Amino acid sequence: MESVAGFLLPYEFSPTVLAITLAAAALFLRGVVIRRRTGEGTGFWRSASFLLGLGLTYAMLQTQIDYYAQSIFWIHRGQHLVLHHLGPVLMVLATPHEVMGSGLPEGRLKGALRRFWHHPVVRGTYWSVQNPLVASLLFVGLIFLWLYPPVHFDAMLSLPLYQAMNWSMVVDGLLFWWLAVDPRSPARGGVGFGTRILMLWAIMLPQIALGAYISLSNEVLFDIYQVCGQAWPIAPLLDQQIGGLLTWIPAAMMSVVVGLIVLRMWMRDGHQPRRRATMADAAGTR
Repeated sequence: MESVAGFLLPYEFSPTVLAITLAAAALFLRGVVIRRRTGEGTGFWRSASFLLGLGLTYAMLQTQIDYYAQSIFWIHRGQHLVLHHLGPVLMVLATPHEVMGSGLPEGRLKGALRRFWHHPVVRGTYWSVQNPLVASLLFVGLIFLWLYPPVHFDAMLSLPLYQAMNWSMVVDGLLFWWLAVDPRSPARGGVGFGTRILMLWAIMLPQIALGAYISLSNEVLFDIYQVCGQAWPIAPLLDQQIGGLLTWIPAAMMSVVVGLIVLRMWMRDGHQPRRRATMADAAGTR
C-alpha cells in the first residue's frame, strides 16, 4: 500500500493542475445531481467517460508517471498519447459543458463567465482556432514541434517549457476532439460530418509518417534521456523504437475509432429528417 501511495504522489506538485481537476470534477458532479433533480438524466456511461478522461489526464500530470515520462522516451510518448488523444476524447464524448453549466451556481460568477465567453476577442479567438483547417494544422503541428529534437531537448530540461508542452497537449486535444465529435449537426451550427472525417484523416497520416520515421531510424534522435539518466536500463534505440510505435499505431487508431463515432452520428442525423417527415405525414392523415 505504501508503494501504491508513493506512486500516486506528484513528482512535481502543481496546485494549478489539482485545482482545475477538483473544480472540473465538482462542477460536473454537482451538475449531475441538479439535472437528476429536474428530471434530466445524465447517464452512467456519460459520467464515467468524463471522470475517467479527467482522472487519466490528472494521473499523467500528477503521479510518478510524470517522473518516468521525463526519463524514458516511450513512457513520454504514452503520456502524450493520453494527454492529447485518449483523455480529451473521453471527456468531450460526455459533452460536459451541458452538465457543468448546470453545476455552476447562479450569481455573479455565472454571469461573469457568460460575459467572458461572449466577449468578441474570446469568441473570435475560439472560432479562429476551431476552423477545421487551422485545428488540424495546430493538432499535428504541436506534435511535430515538441518532437523536433532540439526543441524536445530544451523542453525536457526546462520546467516552464515542459509544463507548457504538456498543457498545450491537453488544451489542443480538448479543442480538436470536441470539433470532431460535436453533437450538433451541420444544420445546428456543427461542422459538416464529411469535413470531420477529412480532419481525422488529415491528422492521422502525418502521425503515421512521424511515428514510422522515429521507430525505423537507425540513429538516436532524442539523446536527452541518456544525458539526464534513465529510470531503468533500456537500450536508447529500443526506447526510441517503442516510442515511435506509440506515435505511429495507437495515435492513428484514435482517428479510426473517432471516425467510426462520427459516421454513426452522420447516419443518425440522416435518419432524423425521415423520422420527422414520417411523423408529419402521420399527423396529416389524422
